[in-house]
Amino acid sequence: MTTPPPPGPPYGGQPPPPPAPMAPPTAPPPGFGPPPAHYGYGYPAPPPPAEGPEFMAVDRHNSVVVDSAGVAFESHGQTAEFAWHEVRSVHYKAGPNGKTLMVAVIHLDGRFYECVVDAKGRDALGQWFARLAPVLAYYRPLV
Repeated sequence: MTTPPPPGPPYGGQPPPPPAPMAPPTAPPPGFGPPPAHYGYGYPAPPPPAEGPEFMAVDRHNSVVVDSAGVAFESHGQTAEFAWHEVRSVHYKAGPNGKTLMVAVIHLDGRFYECVVDAKGRDALGQWFARLAPVLAYYRPLV
């Protein structure tokens, strides 16, 4: 006895035809495309430099910067910044070999920070001293 096939498409039939292609969208869906104008790219522009003299001494590993913001030391990638309102005093002198600038910041609470920058020669160190003295006098006048 044979049984009749089940209702519907026969076994091994062809798959249904693909749906008709959709028309291309006229506008991209929301959430795509460039950001609105109020979203800027990158970081905001840095503030304009403040008025006043600046001093900078740099070697391969260390640097000293004195400007209107205060004193900044960098040593082997580590940075310490001291705003003028935190600084009790700033001292500087030549190192024992006569070719290094040693700058020290004394914090209001008595802590002491120092940075040593190698000059290319004694002449360069003399130029640093000649430029550093008036900059420190400008920001830390003796009263």
